[in-house]
Amino acid sequence: MSRKRTAILISGRGSNMRRLIEAAADAKFPAEIVLVLSNRPEAEGLGFAKEKGIATAAVDHKIHAGRESFEASLQVLLELHRVELICLAGFMRLFTPSFVRLWEGRMLNIHPALLPAYRGLHTHERALADGVKIHGCTVHFVAPAVDEGPIIAQAAVAVRDDDTPQSLAARVLEQEHIIYPAALAALASGALEIRGNRVIERIVTRAPPPLRVPEAK
Repeated sequence: MSRKRTAILISGRGSNMRRLIEAAADAKFPAEIVLVLSNRPEAEGLGFAKEKGIATAAVDHKIHAGRESFEASLQVLLELHRVELICLAGFMRLFTPSFVRLWEGRMLNIHPALLPAYRGLHTHERALADGVKIHGCTVHFVAPAVDEGPIIAQAAVAVRDDDTPQSLAARVLEQEHIIYPAALAALASGALEIRGNRVIERIVTRAPPPLRVPEAK
């Protein structure tokens, strides 16, 4: 089985990046992490990727005149490494619609909320302020609008009476580490099909186990 060449884009420590790298260390995993890119040269996650023998690069957005110039530099590196799939893992830059269309159906993002609720930042604080009882995370295909795009997988956690944004974030992160590798494996194996705004999981030869959606706890 040919493994899909995958790049991970980060802006910081790359917690989800680390989990994806660990999952892809298994030769049977259908995606191979071939590049870790960051818009911040000082990003902590770059060091971890280097230790694992993965190619790394930094494209500092601050030295570019605009998003188009920045994305052109990213694209050069992605093509150089023959990247087929992209995973965003805490990448704190917005893409132009043209770049998103270039990678349509091949670029994933993970968001710390149950989309379409709580798009944007400070999701845990907002969820607690609203008094919700269920919170969670979502893996989705990237669309031009922020935190939109067909949903691949979600996981829910129960919100406790004594939760703080930090304690809630920690439990949500545990679920992120489960569903992101599963979603990437499903995409890389050819098990996902986009129909309108829905993602359908198909049965394919030598596909990974079906996506598991953890129950709220």
